[in-house]
Amino acid sequence: MTLKLVKFVALSAVVVLSASCGDVSRTGRSPSQIVVRALEAARGDAPDELGGTLHSDVIVMMTQPEPCTPQSPCPTVFNDVGSVNMSLILKDPGSPGLPSSPSELNAVTINRYRVEYRRTDGHNIQGVDVPYAFDSGVTFTVPATGEVTAGFQIVRHSAKREPPLQALRFSGSKISTIATVTFYGQDQAGNEISASGNIGIDFGDFGDAN
Repeated sequence: MTLKLVKFVALSAVVVLSASCGDVSRTGRSPSQIVVRALEAARGDAPDELGGTLHSDVIVMMTQPEPCTPQSPCPTVFNDVGSVNMSLILKDPGSPGLPSSPSELNAVTINRYRVEYRRTDGHNIQGVDVPYAFDSGVTFTVPATGEVTAGFQIVRHSAKREPPLQALRFSGSKISTIATVTFYGQDQAGNEISASGNIGIDFGDFGDAN
């Protein structure tokens, strides 16, 4: 290898390393860190019944209101909802007797999230074994002190009309997954920040409450 080539390779490595460090510096520069304190979900036909595991019904036979009746129920698809509780901590806690205190500048505004599903048996092809991952928008602010609870969509209507969930209708089969929900936002100084939480979701054609 010639001296000129050695210098070129070394320079290229420095450029790549510099770009990479810039990304890390940008995403890790915030003095704040958000913590997912709780992640819950509920069926779309019972959105107030939040819990730590979701039994996602791929189709619900509605017997009311009219024209739906017990004799002629209406097959209905609901999206499922999630609820996240978050708080904020500082990366630098300070020293004994002189703890750090967050300011309004440390508050984090969440503006989008991503939901990804996976199975523990390793069969994770989207649209075949598990529903497609998706991104969506949401807006709420994690305050400098205290905590916040916000709602979001964790299973879309369209996912229940596509493979593999569509095949679960009237079949008795189930698909057990773990959903990872990642929330993205910025602190009030513009530094990017994110946090994730997991929740178990079992998909199937479950019994209907109504």
